[in-house]
Amino acid sequence: MHNVTVLLHHIVCPTKYRKVVFSEVVDNALKDICPEIVIRYEIHFLEIGTDKDHVHFLIQSYPV
Repeated sequence: MHNVTVLLHHIVCPTKYRKVVFSEVVDNALKDICPEIVIRYEIHFLEIGTDKDHVHFLIQSYPV
């Protein structure tokens, strides 16, 4: 028997008090940090999106 499982997680992280903090500089820094997280935790970021007061991650992981 063969099983294939793919887990997708949509994570939304708002800022404290929904303050506007995500600028283009912060967005680029966030996208530079994510590849290091991929190596460390064996997950894959399919989408990374920021708005002025929150960030969205679409993450793919595999069951252990």
